[in-house]
Amino acid sequence: MTEDETRAGFSIRATPFPAPRPEPGLYLVATPIGNLGDITLRALEIIAGADRLACEDTRVTATLLQRYGIKRRMSVYHEHSGEDAGASLLADLQGGLSVALVSDAGTPLVSDPGFRLSEEAIRLGLPVVPIPGPSAALAALTASGLPSNAFFFAGFLSQKTGARRERLLELSRIPGTLILFEAPHRIRESLLDMADVLGPSRPAAVCRELTKAFETIYRGTLPELAATFEAMERVRGEIVVCIGPPLAEAPPSEADSDAILLGLLAEMKPTKAAQEAARLTGLSRRDLYVRALALKVTGSSGRES
Repeated sequence: MTEDETRAGFSIRATPFPAPRPEPGLYLVATPIGNLGDITLRALEIIAGADRLACEDTRVTATLLQRYGIKRRMSVYHEHSGEDAGASLLADLQGGLSVALVSDAGTPLVSDPGFRLSEEAIRLGLPVVPIPGPSAALAALTASGLPSNAFFFAGFLSQKTGARRERLLELSRIPGTLILFEAPHRIRESLLDMADVLGPSRPAAVCRELTKAFETIYRGTLPELAATFEAMERVRGEIVVCIGPPLAEAPPSEADSDAILLGLLAEMKPTKAAQEAARLTGLSRRDLYVRALALKVTGSSGRES
């Protein structure tokens, strides 16, 4: 074994390219969400060179390593691996080793247990280094055709209908595109709840199997997408749902604003009525004041009173 391998005590490194040992720290390495060609060169160097490589599933990560001719030992770290696995990685970090953390697909910490390890490493004052790359959430957003200047990633919704609808209601007024993960066997009922809670006019996109051979992107309103998936015999694959921001409400008509003003004028003076009506409608307070004076004279019937 090399000196680095002896120091790590358990690493076996063999790569077709130079892979220098990184500085001590926790490296959060993004890996492909489907197409193995999407890995970055820096990610490969960190994966190959780090003292320890921690992953959710050694079988999944082994496929990536085999593709690029990297041979090394892996340790398992996932939500069911227990506290000992995290404690072991933290001990190595405190001992001056480098640890590369990868999820099965995409960027670590995004809907996976890596957050706990990262949080503890930061608490202990240990270096945490992002190695950016593929992300299913961002890939879906860019392909959705929906606004990307402001967005909110909400992860997975609850499996329970009541909790799912309650969460959708909380998300309904966020002024940006919503990004959610969903399981294929729940996509139909989730889309129906989305259409019901968020409204029938919200544009959306359902992105399935991104970067893979059967990548498909469905676009339309939430009811249209719900009907599309309702007609499918079976839904398979990884799914990301993007939902456009709340639609701007149409400004109230003159008749609507007049009705609001008349109701207010029955209880307050024109100045105060115009101020309150402006708050309720978003219309110009000055214009509403002029209209309030006119209504004060003519009343709702349009005749002078």
